[in-house]
Amino acid sequence: MSKIVHPYAHRLIILRDWKSRWFADPKKYVTYLKGDVLIRQFLEKKLRGMYISTIEIERSRKATRFMIKTSRPGLIIGRNGEGATKLKEEILKKMDYLKIPRPEDFKLEIIEVANPEADAAIVAYMIAEGLEKRLPYRRVIKTIIEKVMQARGVEGARIVLGGRLGGAEIARTEELKRGSIPLQTFRADIDFKRERATLSYGVVGIKVWIYRGKIFADRNTKKSESLENKAKTLKSD
Repeated sequence: MSKIVHPYAHRLIILRDWKSRWFADPKKYVTYLKGDVLIRQFLEKKLRGMYISTIEIERSRKATRFMIKTSRPGLIIGRNGEGATKLKEEILKKMDYLKIPRPEDFKLEIIEVANPEADAAIVAYMIAEGLEKRLPYRRVIKTIIEKVMQARGVEGARIVLGGRLGGAEIARTEELKRGSIPLQTFRADIDFKRERATLSYGVVGIKVWIYRGKIFADRNTKKSESLENKAKTLKSD
């Protein structure tokens, strides 16, 4: 059996939250889950080229909220918000097509990513864009990994390409690494993304790991807060 675990799933609850956040009764669970997967695929395909980081979905009884994180929000919003309203209508049409009940309150939020060079999804797309423009793959990954290492808070990066690199007959892999990437450390904030570059001679797979330092929970502050709350309750009693 393989011991390789997805860095995102490996750190759920410890460092990360789910990308879909909602509760549903067993009858609606399948439709909601299917809808989330298919709508996310639809948005990733439609918004390709707009430097999308993640698409998060939140549901309550009456409201549904879609949060699209991107480094170029202006491309999605458009002039006077025309692009955002059009995208909202298209998502609702897709929900009708998939037979997902329309929410009473539907919100679409477009959030800007402040540090795009430290985001694995955006970096992976930048590499795919460079390969699709027929640039030499070694130059592409070298220039991008240098940009990533210069970004704020980045301590390590790794890029792996796999496929018919340079149009060669036999597929192979090319790897470039800078800094450290402690995959087994739970507190290590490691961002990971897979991407595809569609070329005339085949598909090239891209994997990107970015290590953004260790995250330590402020346990001391939490303990002090809990002690203060206990003291307040005792005083009130």
